[in-house]
Amino acid sequence: MSLVTLYDTTLRDGTQGEDIAFLLEDKIRIAHKLDDGGIHYIEGGWPGSNPKDIAFFKNVKKEKFATAKIAAFGSTRRASIAPGKDNNIITLVKAAPDVITIFGKTWDFHVHEALRVSLEENLEMINDSLLYLKQQVGEVFYDAEHFFDGYKANPEYAIKTLKAAEAANVDCIILCDTNGGTMPFEFAQIIENVKKHIATPLGIHTHNDSECAVANTLVAVHSGIVQVQGTINGFGERCGNANLCSIIPALKKKLKLDCITDSQLRKLRELSRFVYELANLPPDKHQAYVGDSAFAHKGGVHVSAIQRHPETYEHMRPELVGNTTRVLISDLSGRSNILAKAEEFKINLNSKDPLTLEILDNIKEMENQGYQFEGAEASFELLMKQALGTRRTFFTVLGYRVIDEKRHENERLVSEATVRIKVGGKVEHAAAEGSGPVNALDNALRKALTKFYPHLKDVKLIDYKVRVLPSGHGTASGIRVLIESRDKENTWGTVGVSGNIIEASYQALLDSIEYKLHKL
Repeated sequence: MSLVTLYDTTLRDGTQGEDIAFLLEDKIRIAHKLDDGGIHYIEGGWPGSNPKDIAFFKNVKKEKFATAKIAAFGSTRRASIAPGKDNNIITLVKAAPDVITIFGKTWDFHVHEALRVSLEENLEMINDSLLYLKQQVGEVFYDAEHFFDGYKANPEYAIKTLKAAEAANVDCIILCDTNGGTMPFEFAQIIENVKKHIATPLGIHTHNDSECAVANTLVAVHSGIVQVQGTINGFGERCGNANLCSIIPALKKKLKLDCITDSQLRKLRELSRFVYELANLPPDKHQAYVGDSAFAHKGGVHVSAIQRHPETYEHMRPELVGNTTRVLISDLSGRSNILAKAEEFKINLNSKDPLTLEILDNIKEMENQGYQFEGAEASFELLMKQALGTRRTFFTVLGYRVIDEKRHENERLVSEATVRIKVGGKVEHAAAEGSGPVNALDNALRKALTKFYPHLKDVKLIDYKVRVLPSGHGTASGIRVLIESRDKENTWGTVGVSGNIIEASYQALLDSIEYKLHKL
């Protein structure tokens, strides 16, 4: 195990937060983004708890990751059942992850009230569950649930539970502040005491119920912890988990620990925004390091100072985490973001190219209208091609119509769309029904175009998200639509914005189709 490893649980613990839900396809896309960002372990879910997590571990085997290992989460065996016969344990092994993490009870209060077993039997449950799993998979972690509360209540027994795990030769024991109520000044002393009894590498998993999760994690690392668990944007149950978007730059730049590379750190803001977008939540603009306001300056004294030396009112350079300095009265930043994206898409731009400024101005204007390109990389690439004059015209939509009709009171609503397209000199007219107006329009476009471009049959619309843009206009507000599509090899996102939900959807659908044709 390297000096400090990063263990992300956005896809499991993060989804337990209120308003957080990811489709299977979302989880796969997020896993790839986490891997790109240098995360060492990605906890994909609890395969024994729901069909979606079972499907994730089945599908993730088809994916390739540069460095990240996929972890499955579960619990110790149930009382009076051998590990090899416990369904939860069996399901974990069948999921065939790279790593298995299970939790067990540390707090004697939970042993008596939740498990309703003796303290000795709980120790046996921890030890034999881990022994069994170590025989099945190469790497096993143990989450000591409620460790800090358990230690404060009964330190002798809490240490015994850790010794039971250590005796099973686990690879890391993670100390959990599950209720999130421990204070930073308590952490260092407790961890130092644990290290006197436990030689196994230690990790940390904190919750944010007292707004101390990040601080507690950093104190733990300073005290010798070697694995850090958390979630992107601090998503998680109740008040959330430790926020990796704050922890990672603190580890890298404040504690000088090489947990990820500099280039991976520069992707942090992009990762944060990507997860927000797939969660269909507005980003927290005041979030440390990665938020829009993290390096924004408005006061006259501040603006005057940072124009001479940014360090006067900035604790670090924002570019290190993919963010930018912003002067709110006149936005001076953004060009570097465009250049980075151009490089990613293998598009030739330089900072002095007038096209760079044109793209930047265009994006700023579109963002004022409500566009967001996090999670809509395909639309962004097409926008850049448009500015460079390399965006091909594969077809022209001459017109379309969408009708919703309820033919009889007791029958379902029928959605029908008709489109007229022109490819070369040929005009094609097609009509199709769908389960809703957007699906009908999608079906009609595909029906008209597949005659000319058969490869479009491979494209599937797998997700559709709608965001009402804040305006105070009620049902007349603007709409942002994010569509996710895939073919046999790739997945991509596109975006559309309009005061009309059908028009916004049409824009995103059109970008999805054009992106596919550009890739042929």
